[in-house]
Amino acid sequence: MELANTLSQDGESRGGVLAHLERLETQVSRSRKKMEEPQSAQAEESALRTRIHELRRLRDKLRAEVKQHQASVKASTTNVESDQTLEITEQESLKRKRENVKAILQAYRFTGISGKLTSRGACVCISTAFEGNLLGSYFVDLVMRKPLQIHHHSIPVFIPLEEISAKYLQTNIQHFLFTLCEYLNAYSGRKYQADRLQSDFEAFLAGPLQRNSLCNLLSFTYKAEPEGQSFPFCARLLYKDLTTTLPTDVTVTYQGTDALSTTQEEQRAAHESLFFTKPLHQVFTSFARKGDKLDMSLVS
Repeated sequence: MELANTLSQDGESRGGVLAHLERLETQVSRSRKKMEEPQSAQAEESALRTRIHELRRLRDKLRAEVKQHQASVKASTTNVESDQTLEITEQESLKRKRENVKAILQAYRFTGISGKLTSRGACVCISTAFEGNLLGSYFVDLVMRKPLQIHHHSIPVFIPLEEISAKYLQTNIQHFLFTLCEYLNAYSGRKYQADRLQSDFEAFLAGPLQRNSLCNLLSFTYKAEPEGQSFPFCARLLYKDLTTTLPTDVTVTYQGTDALSTTQEEQRAAHESLFFTKPLHQVFTSFARKGDKLDMSLVS
């Protein structure tokens, strides 16, 4: 009986120890968990902060890429719109120039300027005249592009076409055509006078007429009476202004060694005045009509 009680007590004692140990282990485990929880929370918080930082970095990068893309699209759109606007502006400018040329040709067809529109632009014809006599015609083929270009032309090489084009072709096509017309008419008028002197008044000439291609420098020796024994004069006519048909400088000298008498000097001076104020053929018409007695009404 005692032995049973002893064993019973020992069993209870051992059971109590084990239970106590289990309780102690449980407490230790709980203590460990409590101690580990702050470390785990700190690690989680640190990882979360790192993640947030990474996400913010990605967000900023995406924002920058979006802004860059928007700016690129805007610039591309602006360039396209600018190019389209520039193209439209150039087309409108060329259209206005084409219409302007057409209006000029219609308005001034009776002044020697005529022509027609072409697929490239316009072909302008300038017909020259002097004292009602129709003379030569010249053409200029214009290409309506930016800048305006002269494709072909028949303007004589001694007419300053390049200089006239540089001044007026791009800025005022009407002025360009009028200036070119002025040069051509003046050249044709000077040439007409020289041709008439050679063909109609050869009997008055004591030698060949000398002239350059522009006909702005003429020199010749002549007599006031074709059949008489009048003394010869030497004339030199210079046309500094290429848009005029009358000389700017005239020199008439006596071809001889003797001094001029008063009458001869008056005649020489009268000749100079005539050459300054009248075309060549009119001067020699006066000589033919009046002989040695000049038509002084032409001088005044």
